Amino acid sequence: MTTNAPRPEVLRYTAFSSVPEGGNPAGVVLDASTLDDGDMLAIAAELGYSESAFLTAPPEGLEGPRGRTFTIRYFSPKAEVPFCGHATVATAVALAERIGPGELVFATPAGTVPVSVAEEGGTVRATLTSVAPHVEEVSGADLTEALAALDWPATDLDPAFPPRIAFAGARHLVLAAATRARLAELAYDFARLEALMHRLDLTTVQLVWRESATVFHVRDPFPVGGVVEDPATGAAAAAFGAYARELGLVPEDAVLTLHQGADLGRPGELTVTLRAGDPRVRVGGAGARIG
Repeated sequence: MTTNAPRPEVLRYTAFSSVPEGGNPAGVVLDASTLDDGDMLAIAAELGYSESAFLTAPPEGLEGPRGRTFTIRYFSPKAEVPFCGHATVATAVALAERIGPGELVFATPAGTVPVSVAEEGGTVRATLTSVAPHVEEVSGADLTEALAALDWPATDLDPAFPPRIAFAGARHLVLAAATRARLAELAYDFARLEALMHRLDLTTVQLVWRESATVFHVRDPFPVGGVVEDPATGAAAAAFGAYARELGLVPEDAVLTLHQGADLGRPGELTVTLRAGDPRVRVGGAGARIG
């Protein structure tokens, strides 16, 4: 931190819920210009949330509405991450409360992410548009190791959802449970899964169960970030939308609802929108200030 500079205000917001008790909490620093990397990491570790977001001035040439473009970085308690959906939504809601709803543009380490913010019936909702996604195969050996770390028999996987690694700003291993009961039982080997995730450069493991054609329940182990589980994961939701579309599991034009956090006592809801002819994925939800 710049010598003698006062510590900037650290806000706390939740994303993907309209109430502070739901969704995924994030730290938000709207002016991190006096902070260095160590300061940001220290604040994230002190808060203990899965991620915190830090804003500075936009890079030269970033296009967007005047006064509504920013550079954004994300830190977990253990490390910087390239993209975080819930901290983006939380930051957008915090900004909307100060400069009004509308369009925002964030320069993230993963690329440019536009966000639309609107107020609906007293609730502020933000929808981000991901960078271009892609989906890749996962090797049999890596899948076997992931299942061993999770203590999931291979027979507990849903055969309609092939395991893949999906990216929409960060990499996530997508595994589908055959039953809701399988998804509910999450007691994994933290160190073993963390080691695999570091080797594969994964941000989370996206565990999913399909309730209906467009409704899913998801959970996200996040040992590489220093937390057992992420309560609501926008980056993984974007990656999952790309995965589901590429594999033909949902239509090219679709609106998916992802429920996450109920197993942690922090229920949240993520809306994933897919548009034909646009490879990007939109992820939206409500947000609220904590405290």
